[in-house]
Amino acid sequence: MIPPELKPQLHQYLGGIVRGLGGIALEINGMEDHVHLLVKLRPTICFSDFLRDLKSNSSSWAKENGFKGFGWQRRYGAFTVSESQIEIVRKYIRNQEIHHKKFDFKSEFETLLGANGIMVDDFVWQD
Repeated sequence: MIPPELKPQLHQYLGGIVRGLGGIALEINGMEDHVHLLVKLRPTICFSDFLRDLKSNSSSWAKENGFKGFGWQRRYGAFTVSESQIEIVRKYIRNQEIHHKKFDFKSEFETLLGANGIMVDDFVWQD
């Protein structure tokens, strides 16, 4: 869980990590149980390595700054976005608080999977 007092600092720190890993953070926002990042990455960057470093560095930072219980889940979702859709995705990420008054994280993620032709199986929600 992301405590409300950590959220702005965490988002800023995530943007710094993205820059440090050679990417460009276009939009970062989320809720207490998840974060959305819209980033541009060089094609030479392996996404799983990028995300491993992002999670590791931000977890260390959060713990060093007094958020001892902070940690990322093992799983993640990643989707490519065409240039023509960037502004739509930015708006979606910016409006997370409004969006989540209607949908919880699980519903949101299942909708994203379905919209991208990915089958939603029960194993998605098992640890």
